[in-house]
Amino acid sequence: MPIIYLSPSTQEWNQYVTGSGSEEYHMNQLADALVPYLVSNGIRYKRNRPEMTAASSIREANAGDYDFYLALHSNASGAGNYGETRGIIAFYYPGSAQGQRGAELIAEELRKIYPLPNKVTTRATTTLGEVARSKAPAVLVEIGYHDNYADAVWLEGHWNDIAQQLARALTRYFGLPFIYPMDPVQGTVSVSYGTLNLRSYPSSSGTILANMPNGASVTVYGEWQGWYVVHYGDYVGYAAAAYINT
Repeated sequence: MPIIYLSPSTQEWNQYVTGSGSEEYHMNQLADALVPYLVSNGIRYKRNRPEMTAASSIREANAGDYDFYLALHSNASGAGNYGETRGIIAFYYPGSAQGQRGAELIAEELRKIYPLPNKVTTRATTTLGEVARSKAPAVLVEIGYHDNYADAVWLEGHWNDIAQQLARALTRYFGLPFIYPMDPVQGTVSVSYGTLNLRSYPSSSGTILANMPNGASVTVYGEWQGWYVVHYGDYVGYAAAAYINT
């Protein structure tokens, strides 16, 4: 199953015009909202921490083996234009076909909920370290302008909606079905013989990740067309719901 590096902004000095907190605070709220969607869709993640910097986040990500790097930020207008700009920009590194594809999917999904969809764009850049220096395909998404009152208010009222659209983009990127979050429940494998396959995709053709014996304890995080998203030991995958008692 895929694993991403999730990097909400660590810029605590960028304050929202509404007085509600910093970019760091709000992007961590967004990350908090995104996590249940990642878990329910079987997307594993490693998340940076507020005491880190962009540079240390990049180093940590590059020390691991991640399938995607997602940086969450909100934007601000340049000097002389304070509060006058709105929009969303998904940045990627030029020449990274997968980074560009991820940016386009994110932009496409966010256009569905942002009040000014024509202002949701993608842009190649060599100046943003989180896309330029990441060894994994990377997207840095500037979600609205926190110095614009209308954007700030929209952001503060739509964390869950934004998180859902980001998750939809990620499931499309990884070729997975989108699954709504559910409260996790404990389950027990129930097979009359052999083992239950834990697979990489909700299909009998999905790669087998692990074999779960009868009586094995699992945690179920989502359900899709007769398949559960299951955490079993160190594994995350899909298993036939008919053979798991909850």
